[in-house]
Amino acid sequence: MIVCGVFAALTTPYARDGSVSLPDLKNNVQRYNQTDLAGYVALGSTGESVLLSRAEMDGILITVREAAVKGKTLLAGAGAESTAETIERTKRAAELGYDAALVKTPCYYKPAYKPEVLIAHYRRVADESPIPVLLYSIPQFTGVALAAAEVAALAEHRNIMGIKDSSGNVQGVGEIIAATPPAFQVLVGSAATMYPSLAIGARGAILALACALPEKCVALFELLRQGHHEKARELQSVLARASKLIVSEMGIAGVKHVMDQRGYRGGLPRLPLLPLQQEQKKRLNDFLATMEPAAVRA
Repeated sequence: MIVCGVFAALTTPYARDGSVSLPDLKNNVQRYNQTDLAGYVALGSTGESVLLSRAEMDGILITVREAAVKGKTLLAGAGAESTAETIERTKRAAELGYDAALVKTPCYYKPAYKPEVLIAHYRRVADESPIPVLLYSIPQFTGVALAAAEVAALAEHRNIMGIKDSSGNVQGVGEIIAATPPAFQVLVGSAATMYPSLAIGARGAILALACALPEKCVALFELLRQGHHEKARELQSVLARASKLIVSEMGIAGVKHVMDQRGYRGGLPRLPLLPLQQEQKKRLNDFLATMEPAAVRA
């Protein structure tokens, strides 16, 4: 299968009692259906997947699958600490009709995770997964990075379709692209480096920022695809500032707040993640007003 374009790394909304709000999630997906996003990732890092129970994960996967319109590619976060649990999650995603499994690196036993260990883990998962596997390297959260040499070895597997690299390291992305076959699909997870990554051969992006500003993220992809590099660079500058403030500085709470301002159902993050302070909300509202004044609510 081919993945190309911009994907929203879906957030998980919660009800007032702290439970997962599937109606709010459905509402968000239905709104995203009206954009030109290529598809959605359920249960990724932005979705607070590590804070969810297995039952909650299942409800989210089902809701996203049912709410997404035909033509949107669906990726399910399936990475777990054990190889066996990861395989079970890929099988469940396949049962529910997801197109591919996004599999983050295990990270708890960090000193043990040498290249040969990670390669063996991913090969076993890919052997057993009924759907294609997309590697997921997010060292800022896990402390474990997939280097180009490891990715090149894994790219030889028939069921490993590509990688989402969220390191924000353009040189590292370039090394992965150079080390893997043309059919191997590289997507990035950093809006701040989207333009240079696409320019050197990345196929698309899976972005937290696309939950809050989907139209602008898609616009950058389309400008580059059409060869409008000057306009693309201008928009990249805007998105880099947005990504730094909303995602890097404010985190999931920041993404959710901007979603609220734009008519989506963001809400609060789940403890131990804390909600924003009023001063942080004001900073975000002021920034958003410079981008689209009508979008900011009182």
